[in-house]
Amino acid sequence: MPTDLPTEEARIRLGGGAKAIDRQHEKNRLTARERISKLLDPDAHWFELGLWAAWGMYAEWGGAPSAGVVTGVGTVSGRQVMVVANDATVKAGAFFPMTCKKVLRAQRIALENRLPLLYLVDSAGVFLPLQDEVFPDEDDFGRIFRNNAVISAAGVPQFAAIMGNCVAGGGYLPVLCDTLLMTEGSGLYLAGPALVKAAIGQVVDSETLGGAKMHAAVSGTIDYREPTDDACLERLRRLVGILPTGRTLSASEGVGDTPSETFEPFTQPEYDVRELLKLVLDDAPFDEYKADYGKTLVCGFGKLGGVAVGVVANQKQRVKAADGQMQFGGVIYVDSADKAARFVMDCNQLRVPILFVQNVNGFMVGKDSEQNGIIRSGAKLVNAISNSVVPKLTLITGGSFGAGNYALCGKAFDPRFILAWPTAKYAVMGGDQAATTLLDVQVQALKRQGKEIDATEMAELRDKVKASYDSQTDIRYAAARLWVDAIIRPEDTRQALLTALSVATRFDEGKPFKTGVLQV
Repeated sequence: MPTDLPTEEARIRLGGGAKAIDRQHEKNRLTARERISKLLDPDAHWFELGLWAAWGMYAEWGGAPSAGVVTGVGTVSGRQVMVVANDATVKAGAFFPMTCKKVLRAQRIALENRLPLLYLVDSAGVFLPLQDEVFPDEDDFGRIFRNNAVISAAGVPQFAAIMGNCVAGGGYLPVLCDTLLMTEGSGLYLAGPALVKAAIGQVVDSETLGGAKMHAAVSGTIDYREPTDDACLERLRRLVGILPTGRTLSASEGVGDTPSETFEPFTQPEYDVRELLKLVLDDAPFDEYKADYGKTLVCGFGKLGGVAVGVVANQKQRVKAADGQMQFGGVIYVDSADKAARFVMDCNQLRVPILFVQNVNGFMVGKDSEQNGIIRSGAKLVNAISNSVVPKLTLITGGSFGAGNYALCGKAFDPRFILAWPTAKYAVMGGDQAATTLLDVQVQALKRQGKEIDATEMAELRDKVKASYDSQTDIRYAAARLWVDAIIRPEDTRQALLTALSVATRFDEGKPFKTGVLQV
């Protein structure tokens, strides 16, 4: 488990650093996080998403803490909303490749859950040195604007407040929103004064070209012209207050009385996952499904914040099957895969959201497992999850390896939110197994070149291979690439899941549940 997480999180939240924050203040502008703090209701719970985005990336350009944009779910005027705020202290809020992906993820969450979107715009547009990775593809800059239009057509409210730069193609984002605010001193234009002069020889100042007064009185583009950040945010709060109210999470609802040491047993190799569920779910009966069958997966119905949920969780202690066979915790066997597939279908039939708790090594391998149909049973579970229409939440507490990640609703299977503990590991296989496999590949390649290595060299090569692989299994590596939405401390698990569930259960489009052909 990374031991420096709080220190690193605090550094990330500084964005471009103290000097960049000072420069923002010198312009009489707030930082992204200051704006969010003033926007949210007092003492409202802020559920930040993607804090670790771009961690360890773009070092050649000085890095991009949190990908230069802050996203998360909070409460404004009593309404639950998604906030997307450009961080102008990071390269003037320019869009890196991961910035695009982070905004797209926020838009997807908002659309799926019918969350109003609030954009606090302060961006210089595309980060030009990486324009080929930001501009053209279907998951790049243009997709954000396409989503603006689709989200609006779906009836999900979008508000944009321009509180600084809004340049070039980035100008389409606020103008594609339903409601547009702008502060004095901000600029909204497709091309700034320097580019206009270079392109057509026209000399014009930024206020005349794209200032708040011009867009309020001449072009008619903006709806509200505000003198300062504070005034703009206060107006935005009032406008959000016009929206219908929905279920929101109170400041104390998710806070339990379980100290961090209570979770220590669940970071060990073996434990009973039912004991973990007691800390996460409400203090109410847990109706375990097929408790005596397929025991390496625990399935059942419980409640979270008073809402019924289905749970599919890896059992991490060894268990004995009815035929006397010992089964290893964290491994999916034929019987447990069959059970979980049936349970997922039941949850869909009952329209009950599903919580997946992953600490999985993968599927059982070997002659007996293959002959018993492990691939068939695993495919059945994957089919059921792929076609599931109820909200899905995924929590990774330990290993998330190989096909086990897929079978328990990994990122590729559209969980509404995917959360991870600092102890989580994310890879196609564990470090020891991968190191052995990769080492064998490298040794065989060296032998083909006529090179022989002794035991000392073999040990050094193995350590090097394992260190490289382990660095990629670090959950921060996954979070940097948005494979998880947030890294949460174990003691914050209940609060995080309550927030995620309150968002995920806002909307049910009533889509019928159907599966493809099942290999039975």
